[in-house]
Amino acid sequence: MNRAVFLDRDGVLIRQVEGYLTRAEDMELLPGAAEAVAKLRKAGFKAVVVTNQAGVAKGLLTEAELESLHQELRRRLQALGTDLDAIYHCPHAPEENCPCRKPAPGLLLKAARELAIDLAHSYMVGDATTDVEAAHRAGCFAILVKTGFGGEDGRSEEVPDVVLPDLACAADFILEREGR
Repeated sequence: MNRAVFLDRDGVLIRQVEGYLTRAEDMELLPGAAEAVAKLRKAGFKAVVVTNQAGVAKGLLTEAELESLHQELRRRLQALGTDLDAIYHCPHAPEENCPCRKPAPGLLLKAARELAIDLAHSYMVGDATTDVEAAHRAGCFAILVKTGFGGEDGRSEEVPDVVLPDLACAADFILEREGR
């Protein structure tokens, strides 16, 4: 079984934009994010993005346009010497109550099935309380970072296992906790 670090996209890997990210030119990697992903992958963790993307349901972008944004994200990470193992997204609006939309654990459970991930020995790094709840519901260790929403979304009462400044600090914490 593989171990993974699940990553929310907006506010963790890339800067949170007002509304929805619909254009590649508005995408900005957060400082230290690529290096953090590289460290985690080098230590043997799968790096898996799990992201809610209601902009698709709202007609702000198509699935193909979202896929293009994700390809651009991967190109930018590759240019910095790393990559993601997979990207999973939920295109549904909150009112649709989709089982893959965080705080539901569906995206993490699907990734675990498809990538043979041991959820009990994996981590979730997110900037929203919904990320924390999804992590706990899937059986993962939940790290809340202060970038993006910084846990101020107020959508869940779930308490993170630890709060850290950003993904770079989260990667260091995980590696130290794992003795790597």
